[in-house]
Amino acid sequence: MSIKTAQTLVSEAMQEIKTISAEEAYKIFEENNCNLIDIRDTNELEITGAIENSINIPRGLLEFQLDPNGTLTQNGIIDPNKETVLFCAAGGRSALATKALQEMGYKKVCHIAGGFSALQNSKFKVKK
Repeated sequence: MSIKTAQTLVSEAMQEIKTISAEEAYKIFEENNCNLIDIRDTNELEITGAIENSINIPRGLLEFQLDPNGTLTQNGIIDPNKETVLFCAAGGRSALATKALQEMGYKKVCHIAGGFSALQNSKFKVKK
């Protein structure tokens, strides 16, 4: 049995998921057509700041928080009819997370190429 590397898992996920640019993400965000979800850990946000009006759900909790019976969906914080746009620091974790949400049945889900690094150099506002 051979164990796959994390890079192999990310490469495989990239073949099956939708990737968008920071600019594309900004366009659908401005049109209020997406759930913008930052899957970085809380300590990463404390160091680098967060994208204004994004929702932080750490990667380890994502499937539980985006469960259709979960409080975020039930309380209307997450709208499953909108595009769910994920990002992490650079794009690896969000690629794997996008694949996991597809496996849960999410149809409108993608991630941002370059992650938070790309968002910092776009029209998105970073709050400290």
